[in-house]
Amino acid sequence: MSVQKINSPERMLVPMYSHAVKIPGLIFCSGQTPMDSTGNVVPGDIKAHTAQCLSNLTDVLNAAGSSWDKVVKVNIYLKSMDDYAAMNEVYIKTLPDPKPARTCIQAGGLPWDVDVEIECIAAV
Repeated sequence: MSVQKINSPERMLVPMYSHAVKIPGLIFCSGQTPMDSTGNVVPGDIKAHTAQCLSNLTDVLNAAGSSWDKVVKVNIYLKSMDDYAAMNEVYIKTLPDPKPARTCIQAGGLPWDVDVEIECIAAV
């Protein structure tokens, strides 16, 4: 089986992981935090942070040759479930219908103490 490691030219490279890994038929996208292309957390609330995470994932999906229409599963990690409704407002507006399968949990701690991280799995 072929395994291709993919990094989006739109996202900052990190030494710990690839932005995505592509195997025949599937793309596994690493979790994206609300960081801009220079590695800084964008200002704003959970809505702005959710929008940035989804934008980052769009860049990664594009680099891997996929799109939101082909996403089959999304995992969302929130610092606080108090942000669930506000996060959902942005998520619902951003992703095409029908929505993919999804899990959303409160995480004990996220990198750089951010309030949200989102990852996904997509078809090629």
